[in-house]
Amino acid sequence: MAKLKVLFLCTGNSARSQMAEAWARHLRGDVIEPYSAGVDPHGVNPRAVKVMGEAGIDINGQRSKHVNDVMNVPFDYVVTVCDHANETCPLFPGKTKVVHVGFDDPPRLAKDAKTEEEALGHFRRVRDEIKAFVETLPGGLERAGR
Repeated sequence: MAKLKVLFLCTGNSARSQMAEAWARHLRGDVIEPYSAGVDPHGVNPRAVKVMGEAGIDINGQRSKHVNDVMNVPFDYVVTVCDHANETCPLFPGKTKVVHVGFDDPPRLAKDAKTEEEALGHFRRVRDEIKAFVETLPGGLERAGR
């Protein structure tokens, strides 16, 4: 059976969508072919790289991509992981289903942190929330659908 093609879409493709892509590849790579992109990409966040590394997943090789770079992929699902991406999500051709599963923005939360450890705490919490969601896949996609 063919793997489900799933795009995790965020604004910057710097943290949440990158973590979701990595978790999906790591935990569900047997049934999901994961991708990530952003509506306004601005590079992979070093703190996202760090906290994923702490979980045993190296995302150093991942790069930030614009959603237009992957529009030719026939996705089964597009999962918007932030409100802005959900509001600005382009139309995808064919059978693609768009699902919104929002997560807090760790870079935004971390900018007011008083220490690096506090900043990383925001990234770790969101990392773990994304992992919990990915563990429900692919069934969780139907339950989250709109």
